[in-house]
This record gives sequence, structure tokens and C-alpha cells, in this order.
Amino acid sequence: MKIVSRDKWFEVEHRYDGISLIHEPYVRPFYRCNLWHVQGRDRDVLIDSGSGLVSLREQLPWLTERPLLAVASHCHFDHIAGHHEFAERLVHPAEADILAAPTGANTLASDFVGDEMFEAHPDCPLCYAEYNVRAAPATRLIEEGDVLDLGDRVLQVLHTPGHSPGGISLWEAATQTLFSGDIIYDGPLIEDAYHSNLEDYAKSLQRLRELPIRTVHGGHFQSFSGQRMRDMIDQWLLDH
Repeated sequence: MKIVSRDKWFEVEHRYDGISLIHEPYVRPFYRCNLWHVQGRDRDVLIDSGSGLVSLREQLPWLTERPLLAVASHCHFDHIAGHHEFAERLVHPAEADILAAPTGANTLASDFVGDEMFEAHPDCPLCYAEYNVRAAPATRLIEEGDVLDLGDRVLQVLHTPGHSPGGISLWEAATQTLFSGDIIYDGPLIEDAYHSNLEDYAKSLQRLRELPIRTVHGGHFQSFSGQRMRDMIDQWLLDH
């Protein structure tokens, strides 16, 4: 397996309107989580924190130069393994127990973490050989209808269970932008995890379909349009 320097482990793509995508290019695409950094006037939001193999704070120190809310879209390992590095950690109550006491089973790490997940390993062999998700108890619980006020922009919390019971999306109505986590992204959806629920999945997708969404930033793969989202939802509902 190829070894890469830790300072090459993350890539940052600055998009628009204070939104940046952080990802781990040496994690293969199916497993690669999108970390979304949203900048506000008074504070920033980081949606999800990746595999945790390499320290986000060490490699991207600018993340914590300003107040930051680290939000878990849900508590699978690829989305929360860096959360312990941040002082303010937000999660839905339905998955707060996982964030506080993560295991290989309840985060799905036991099912997925292995050589097939990586194109390369970072230059810290033990962080892979002894992989585990560190506890990061929530400092704030967020539920349906809560808002994250960044000073000059507001993200509304939508409870969108189905992929997992505490799955959330963040909706910025002013820009018609949805950060969808893993309830929908432009790739093969995971709907059979140990705590997935197809009835909840259908209700969440039907709800998202009714919103005037222009852009979707998902938990995996590329961003896509609201029309693409509606087409994907229609197909999912037809198939189920």
C-alpha cells in the first residue's frame, strides 16, 4: 500500500458563498466523506469530520481560528471520527449515545474499515492498524426546527431519518442550499444499515422533494441540482 505524507491527506475546494469542501483523496470514492465548511460572520459550521485517520486541526489549523460548530449529520464512522478535536459538537438526540460511546459496530467501522477503503495510507501506521473512533460527547443536541445562527446566515435543522435514526440535513433557505448528509447523495444509497428504516427513508425523501432546493451538497460524491435530487427521489420511490 502506498504511503503518503499527512500534510497531503486532505484537499480543500473553495466553492462559493463561504462554502468549502474538505475531503480525503486517498479514501476511495464510495467511502469518501464530504466535509462541508460553511463560513459565517460570527462563527463557522463544519458538517461532518471524516475518517479521523489524520488530524484535521493539525493539518487545517485555519478551521479553528474562528468559533466553530462541529455538526454530525449522523454518527457513522466516516462522518464523526474527527469530532473529538472540536470543542463544540452538535448531534441529534437519537444518535447522541453513539457519538459519546462509539464502537466498531455502532459506527459501522467494523463493517467497512479495511484495505479496500484506501488508495494509500497516511505516514502514521498505528492510526490505521489500531483504528478506532474516539468518544466525542455532544455539547449541544439539535432537533427538527432548531437553527444554527452564524451571524449573517442561518442554517435550519431538518430531521431526516432513514439512513440512520438521528440523520439530519441543514437547510439554508436564503440560498436554497441543502446539506443532506447521507439521506441523499448522487451515488448508491445505503438503506440497509443496522438502524436504517425504509419507511422513515421514504418520508424524509418526500419531505425534501417539496422544498425549493436549488443546490444539494451531499455526504458523498459530487454536488448536484435540486432537479437532479427530485428525479432521484422519484426513482427511489418508484423502486420501493
